[in-house]
Formats: sequence, structure tokens, C-alpha cells
Amino acid sequence: MRFTMPVLALIVALLLVASQSLYTVDQRQFAIRFQLGEIIETQAIAGLYAKVPLMQNVKYYDRRILLLDNAEPDRITTSEKKPLLVDFFVLWRITDVKQYYVSVQGDEEAARRRISQTVRSNLAEEFNKRTMHDAISAERDKIMTTTRQKADIDAKSIGVEIVDVRLRRVELPPDVTGPVFARMESERRRVANELRSLGQAESEKIRADADRQREVILADAYRQSQKLKGEGDAKASAIYAQAYGANPEFYAFYRSLEAYKATFRSKSDVMVLDPSSDFFRYLKNTGPAGAKTAK
Repeated sequence: MRFTMPVLALIVALLLVASQSLYTVDQRQFAIRFQLGEIIETQAIAGLYAKVPLMQNVKYYDRRILLLDNAEPDRITTSEKKPLLVDFFVLWRITDVKQYYVSVQGDEEAARRRISQTVRSNLAEEFNKRTMHDAISAERDKIMTTTRQKADIDAKSIGVEIVDVRLRRVELPPDVTGPVFARMESERRRVANELRSLGQAESEKIRADADRQREVILADAYRQSQKLKGEGDAKASAIYAQAYGANPEFYAFYRSLEAYKATFRSKSDVMVLDPSSDFFRYLKNTGPAGAKTAK
């Protein structure tokens, strides 16, 4: 029993020393081994490694792609001196962990500030070269690509790679949006009025042409109808003349009957005529003798 406690204590001490002598590196991490505050080795390959207890220590850094999200949109002016609100985010990762530690003391927040300043400066430079239309739509991809390339050159000096720079939102500031929308509305209203005037003029032109065609058609129809009516009257006169020539007495009798029919349409019709008038010739002489007299 007297020897058991020292042995157990020795075993525990050895286990503690062994645990302090080994460290593991995850595949998602970089590791830096220090000896008395000085870097002596970096590890980028996952595995189990040894170190000297008490004299050496290890720090780990994330090797995955990290996100830098811009907290507030930047106000940037274009070549036309028009302000824009630009919101962006950056994807970055550590490539040289030793350089990263030497440059920013392994402080991720310090690295973010450095990257953010570089990206902001390059974005402002690219926007200042372009008009608002180019910055918003035509050359948006080119702005992002150029900014990433320039920022990556500076980031390499701190052991970091800029994977991508993306513009999340590019828009006019609230103090500019109102007047711009008002100008757009005024312009659209002017275009609408112009189109409406053109439509009205075209409508009047079509209506005038339709009226002209109507008058031409009516005149032509009237001329044609008068021509046909004249031809009909001529044919009727020829027929009447032919009938009169064939039997003048019958024709006179027929014309008298037509006159009686047109005159005596109602019992209330009254005519004041001389009884000996030729108009009543066929009414007074209705027998054979009258017919003979009529001849």
C-alpha cells in the first residue's frame, strides 16, 4: 500500500506529460507550433503531432472560406458625381498561416478590417470611373472582378486569398430616390402625352379618310342610281308610248283608272270640279253606248 500511491502518482504524471506532448490537427484547420513565443513549425495536413510540454504551445486557425459581410452600405459617387449606396460581401480564406500570424497576429478581426478597407477603396475607385448606368448594370460584373483582383494582391501580403467579391445591392440613396422618381414620372408622362397626341392625329387622319371615302361612295352610288333611274324612266316611257300607239283608247282608259285610284283613296276625299269635265268621262259613260261615245 505504501508503494501503490507513489506508483499511481507517477502514472498520472506520465499521462499528463504524454497528453501535453501530443496535439491533433483537424482537416479544417491550420496549426502553428510555438516555442517560447517563437514560431517553429506550421501544420496544414491533418494528423497527430508531438510537441515539448510546457515549452511549446499550439494555436489553430480556420482554413475554410470565411465571410466578410459589410454592415452598412457605402455611399460612393460615380463619374457623374451621383451618389450610390453600395452593399457588398467578401469571401476569403487563409492561405499562408505563418504570414497571416506575422501580419495581423492571427487576429481574424484585424484581417477583416484590412480586407474591408482594401475592398472599399477599390470599389470606390471602380465606381468613380463609371457612369451610374454602367455601374448598376452594364459593367457590374467587371467591377466585381477587378475589385477582387486588386484586393487579392493586397491580401496576399497578409497570407490571405480573396475568393470573391460580390455586390449585393446598388441603389440610389433615399434623398436622391424621390427626385429621380419624379423626373422619371415626368418623362414617362411626357412620352405618354406625345404618344396620345400622335394617336389622336392618326385617328383624325383615318376618320377624315373614311369620311372622304364615304362621300365618294355615296356620290358614286347616287350617280349610278340616277343613271339607272333615267334608264328605267326611258324604258317606261318607251313602253307607255308603245302601249299608247297600240291602243290609244285603252291606254286613256287605263290612265283614267289610275287617276281615279290615286284620287279617291278615302270616302272623306272631296273634289270640286265641273261635272262636264273630261276627268269624269269614263264615270258618266259606263255602258256600250258610253264606250261608243267615248270613241
